[in-house]
Amino acid sequence: MSTTAAETGPTGRQLPDRLKSPLQRFLGSWELLLLVVAAGVFVLNSFASPYFLDPWNLSDATFNFTEKAMIAFAMALLIISGEIDLSVASIIALTSTAMGFAVQLGADTPMLILVGLGVGLACGAFNGLLVTGFGLPSIVVTIGTMSLFRGISYIVLGDKAYTGYPSDFAFFGQGYVWWVISFEFVLFAFLALLFAVILHQTNFGRAVYVIGNNPVGALFSGIRVARVKFALFLLTGLMSGVAAICLTSRLGATRPSIAFGWELEVVTMVVLGGVSILGGSGSIPGVVIAAFVMGMVTFGFGLLNVPGIVMSIFIGLLLIGVIALPRIVRQVLAKRKV
Repeated sequence: MSTTAAETGPTGRQLPDRLKSPLQRFLGSWELLLLVVAAGVFVLNSFASPYFLDPWNLSDATFNFTEKAMIAFAMALLIISGEIDLSVASIIALTSTAMGFAVQLGADTPMLILVGLGVGLACGAFNGLLVTGFGLPSIVVTIGTMSLFRGISYIVLGDKAYTGYPSDFAFFGQGYVWWVISFEFVLFAFLALLFAVILHQTNFGRAVYVIGNNPVGALFSGIRVARVKFALFLLTGLMSGVAAICLTSRLGATRPSIAFGWELEVVTMVVLGGVSILGGSGSIPGVVIAAFVMGMVTFGFGLLNVPGIVMSIFIGLLLIGVIALPRIVRQVLAKRKV
């Protein structure tokens, strides 16, 4: 086989030619297509509503995706490794409930942050233990814990809500660092950079790719597969806790229905960003651009008073489309070669 030809990975996916320049790879990448889509959505929204280009409205638009994107960064690594976590929205509900309960006991803001991060980590550890310790399928485990975590919230709260959070706690979800730049957006940008470095510039990130492409080969190569996957579940739980802190702070209240349905939007964001649902490929820049696309689309729908159910239908169709389209394209190209 020629050294300049594209290689094929163990899972049958085609790996990019390493001899291409970064510019050549970018010009043929999914990320470039997403950038074009993002620009198109931005232009359409600017024509559809006269309020879209207002700086404060654009700032508000970021709240449509920043919290979900925080989880999506960790979810991207988990899906690249060949696993998935469908309990992330329920972790938010349980974490928010725990923080609300702590408020009733007189906890201050630093204690609320510790509770939020701690509960998120504990939920991630529980999922990771069931998957890596007992060898259970992650999709089955996290569907179960999705019901478990949110069920606990409903048992504790019923039809009530926790309120009365400290005034300084509101900064995490409502505060602004400078002009229209919110604290949440700054945190989103920092986490995007951090996860990009972890996935694309570290041995840990390379191990995640190897595991997703060939877990057996990774094991025989000396990679501690179970330990890496457990760390990824911990990371996903932690980021769900961070998102719970920001969302609870922004809403100023806790209800058991908080973040309901977010797991679908997070997975859609990850897959739209170019992460293969089968594992082994994907990038953080793609997820970042996908977050902007989904945020602008949902905000544009909101400005046009489109009902929430229509947004849910759109997200569902989008998820099906981005999963099905690459496979359809491959089948068409394969038939042409025959």
